[in-house]
Amino acid sequence: MSSDPRCRRPLRSALAVGAASAALLFCAAAPGTAAESPGQKIADALRTSPVYVDPSLSSAVGPDDQRKLVTQIQQTHLPIKVVLVPLVEGDSWGGKSEQLSQVVHDRMGGGPAVLITPGSYPDDIAADEWPANAHQAGHAAASVFFDDTMKGAGLTKRISRAIDIIKAGDGDKVYNQLTARLGTPSGGGTAKRPAAHGGSPVVRIVALVAGPLLVPAAAWLLLRRRSRLRDLATPFAMPRSVFAAAHKADEDGLRDRATEEVVRLGEEARAAEGDPAAVERALDAYSAAGTVLDHARGVPDLAGVFALIAEGRAALSTAPATLPLCFFHPLHGPAVRRIPWRPLGRREQLRVATCDTCLRAVRARRAPEVLTDRLDGHPVPYFEVPAEKSLWAATGYGSLLSGDSLAAHVQRGDFTRTLG
Repeated sequence: MSSDPRCRRPLRSALAVGAASAALLFCAAAPGTAAESPGQKIADALRTSPVYVDPSLSSAVGPDDQRKLVTQIQQTHLPIKVVLVPLVEGDSWGGKSEQLSQVVHDRMGGGPAVLITPGSYPDDIAADEWPANAHQAGHAAASVFFDDTMKGAGLTKRISRAIDIIKAGDGDKVYNQLTARLGTPSGGGTAKRPAAHGGSPVVRIVALVAGPLLVPAAAWLLLRRRSRLRDLATPFAMPRSVFAAAHKADEDGLRDRATEEVVRLGEEARAAEGDPAAVERALDAYSAAGTVLDHARGVPDLAGVFALIAEGRAALSTAPATLPLCFFHPLHGPAVRRIPWRPLGRREQLRVATCDTCLRAVRARRAPEVLTDRLDGHPVPYFEVPAEKSLWAATGYGSLLSGDSLAAHVQRGDFTRTLG
């Protein structure tokens, strides 16, 4: 697919119209209720200030940062707007930055505009503009990701850099210069150029999954997959069908399945022979899983039960050391690889375990499905809940642990301490 924003404009419009909720459509037809929609709320705020920051992101872009961006935008004399809201699958924008831009632009009444929003991946920003490509904003925003001087820079600095490029009007040139060193074809070939917006460029994916990990040949990857399948076929491995069924179950059904698996783990651990230390670890995981199950308040906690069960069964397995459950959505099942990942608005980079499904989503330029929790009454990715309020955010369901175990955290009270 072409990366030219003009080529994708019809598709974006179609997606925005087709995926917008019935409430938003009703608001468009009933002015009396339009102010209640999220898109209208943002549009109204942008009429008084060109920068809108959701309260949940105020720690990344504080009041002083917002004032600096407002001053910078005013000096450009361009219709630039910055809209920073957390994008989560299933939200009013379908988790898509282009849909957020389209809805807000429509609520503002249309006309010339440049909307800068969070991109599809951490450390990524995106831009849409009307008329299309009038200021090369799409490439201007995309180029920031490839700028080495922006590595480790905060969200404010990255947006500021994009505004400078948009003002200069040379986003295409800057983008081509920064991506040329990555082997981007200069034209004529059949290889696809990284997209300036939308599902994030291929080279961004390479950066996210640590380029060196993707260098090995396809045959090596196939051997790894076969090896992983053999590991999962060992006597104490949890079948993939368990996770497939758990993922589709509602909360009550998920609780029933978790109960069944906890009981099964206890039976397997008590019947196991071999390394006493391994059996003890499995029994610890069994006990911890029972504790979490007894106090589970919702799907995130029930997913923690499955993470503890997987930890217990890994202790009993004779297969080589296995990875924890998928960081992005533990009900996807066991992870197959660790990748570097940096949360939006933060400088520290983490290495998280990801399942084959999420890895394929990243490679296909799609946002992985993320397990959500609730923070102040609103759904957010579970890992955005403060660590002191969630054992799962603190540990990534095992991905963020180093040397210790989930069971150990539960045993010392880390789970029950966060219940309040």
